[in-house]
Amino acid sequence: MSKMNIVLLEPEIPANTGNIGRTCVATGTRLHLIEPLGFRLGQKELKRAGMDYWQDLDVTRYMNWEDFLEKNPGAKIYMATTKSKTNYTDVKYEEDCFIMFGKESAGIPEEILVKNQKNCVRIPMNHDIRSLNLSNSVAIVLYEALRQNGFSDMEKQGNLHRLSWSE
Repeated sequence: MSKMNIVLLEPEIPANTGNIGRTCVATGTRLHLIEPLGFRLGQKELKRAGMDYWQDLDVTRYMNWEDFLEKNPGAKIYMATTKSKTNYTDVKYEEDCFIMFGKESAGIPEEILVKNQKNCVRIPMNHDIRSLNLSNSVAIVLYEALRQNGFSDMEKQGNLHRLSWSE
């Protein structure tokens, strides 16, 4: 079974990473954290946002960008950035691709983006907005990638239980 991969390059805010971790558990997605992190993994804000799901998270840490590349040779990496001309809905995501997001204060460094322009994607938004919240951005792009792949191995239906008005 293939899995999607979310990559966070030097995340700074523990609550965002906790929320992203919870989204990853809910979708069967791997989380890759590239150091330095702006927090400790045991920090209470991280655990609060990730709730009790953090223990079920498939997470890997890397010392730096080079370490990540070395341990994931040939990985197809899409890079989310406000600097891209390509919308996130305009690409076809492979089942096991990596979708990378930069740190909250600065995004992905320009030198990385320049070398990977053809794999950069953006979320459309009003021109006077700098960026969306990191955990929201991850959810938007990840769910598009999952949708394109038929939400493989995910529960796709719920059940409503009809209640009478007197109940």
